[in-house]
Amino acid sequence: MVREIVFDTETTGMDPETGDKLVEIGAVELINHIPTGVTFHRYINPQREVPDDAFKVHGLSYDKLKDYPTFAEQVDEWIEFVGDAVLVAHNAPFDMKFINFEQKELGRITYGNERVIDTLEIARKLFPGQRNNLDALCKRFNVDNSARTLHGALLDADLLAKVYLELLGGQEPTMLGGEQKKQVQTTQFIDESQIERKYRKPRVFALSEEEEKEHLTFMEKNLKEAVWLKEQV
Repeated sequence: MVREIVFDTETTGMDPETGDKLVEIGAVELINHIPTGVTFHRYINPQREVPDDAFKVHGLSYDKLKDYPTFAEQVDEWIEFVGDAVLVAHNAPFDMKFINFEQKELGRITYGNERVIDTLEIARKLFPGQRNNLDALCKRFNVDNSARTLHGALLDADLLAKVYLELLGGQEPTMLGGEQKKQVQTTQFIDESQIERKYRKPRVFALSEEEEKEHLTFMEKNLKEAVWLKEQV
């Protein structure tokens, strides 16, 4: 089972090392690349004012956020929700910079690059030289983003999950009414010794005496120099 958490964050600015803080986290769960309907969404009190530039992006003011719990009060819920899943984000270095900075400040675990997937990096490889922000990818894959008038962590995570699956090759309904990912064209190295091989009894097709005679007559007529005929003589 492959469990992935597609997530997005909103912040007060660009750099946690200069005092910027998380103000929102939204995430959706995928199991084997199929949305489960399980989500995580929290607003966060940043304990500081939200600059105008950031407010114009997500519309979250300090006045709106000040009555919500701080990240310190919600971090354990977030860590429990993530568990050992792979984290998927668009421009992941930005989101991971904030997540890891704030969790480290609180003495909690941080997440290594080996368990993070950056959908922006995937998109740039697939569509070099083209616009690959979330809105552009939604348009490219016909993902409805009409509700996205402002950035919102949960909405963006849900849109990104749809885009991510398209980047991997898309989805198609199964005969059981669920969804499964189309085969992705990637190079995989398979240990054939681990493949279970079932024994199948050989099928024997016995020839009648008349069929054997007809076969020999055909061979003698058309393949006079055949080695196996010489051996039979």
